[in-house]
Amino acid sequence: MSDVRAGVIGVGSMGRHHARVYSELLGVDLVGVSDANPENAVSVAEAYDAEPLGVDELLSKVDVVSIAVPTEYHYEMAEKAIDAGVDLLVEKPFVADFEKGRELVRRAEAADVRLQVGHIERFNPAIRALGDVLDDDEAVLTISAERLGPPLDRDVSDPVTKDLMIHDVDVVLSLLDQDVLDASAVTNHDGQYTTATLEFDGGCVGRLTASRITQEKVRQLTVGTESRRIKVDYIDQSVRIRRRSRPEFVEEDGDVRYHHEGVVEEVAVDSTEPLKAQLRSFVDAATDGTEPEVTGEAALRVLEVVDQIETAAGSKGTAPDSLVQ
Repeated sequence: MSDVRAGVIGVGSMGRHHARVYSELLGVDLVGVSDANPENAVSVAEAYDAEPLGVDELLSKVDVVSIAVPTEYHYEMAEKAIDAGVDLLVEKPFVADFEKGRELVRRAEAADVRLQVGHIERFNPAIRALGDVLDDDEAVLTISAERLGPPLDRDVSDPVTKDLMIHDVDVVLSLLDQDVLDASAVTNHDGQYTTATLEFDGGCVGRLTASRITQEKVRQLTVGTESRRIKVDYIDQSVRIRRRSRPEFVEEDGDVRYHHEGVVEEVAVDSTEPLKAQLRSFVDAATDGTEPEVTGEAALRVLEVVDQIETAAGSKGTAPDSLVQ
């Protein structure tokens, strides 16, 4: 079989990594890249032995394409890819407008085009390992996430909820498979720091914090069940489980002391670049004609919850009708 022909539209800070990974994947040929800045396109194309092309020409030459342009242009570029019959991966957030997102999902289905959305943390090996560790017979009681970091040295038009917190909303929804009953949130520093509390219909309570003003980079997720506390570090790609411990008071040399013992397990995690795993999954779905792991429908559900968080925090006007209480 011939190699899958791949392209990238938008080779800025994220898109250039898509180009790099496509150039490294077995069975994939990076044909070309396109960017509104011709110098970016030429630079990335030269680095990875591809051609700098216009969007229409690129789409005429590829089987799959990554769309990594600013969110406001996602719909336009995705529409072009679908019309060209090219399977596409759209970086998160999927779209700026819900109705246009639903339209893209319908059009992709009608055209038999695979549409995947780039929620990359789903492919973090630590999250993969966490999914294997969680027991279907043991309910998740609490789940919390911290995604913190200092101010960025690049322009970001999306608020912190759609830039950072959206990753954790996607992971939490995929792990719980429950609906959000209610959301409360607070935000400060012009929306650069937001904390949200989510109540799920299965009884779980989630607390998510995202920040672009914290002078330490933190990417952590903690899951609490009746017998375990599971801590995931996205950066270290580690998963640690603390089992139920037995607290007791003990007497030592006539003094009463508090004694607490617990068991900590380190889960084996295969170290893999999440982007490489994501694009491998996308290419395989396109090749096999199967449903992508992160569908447009799943991405729209994530956006609905993020929108509800923003509304609760007072940073947006109205939530989608499906979420208005």
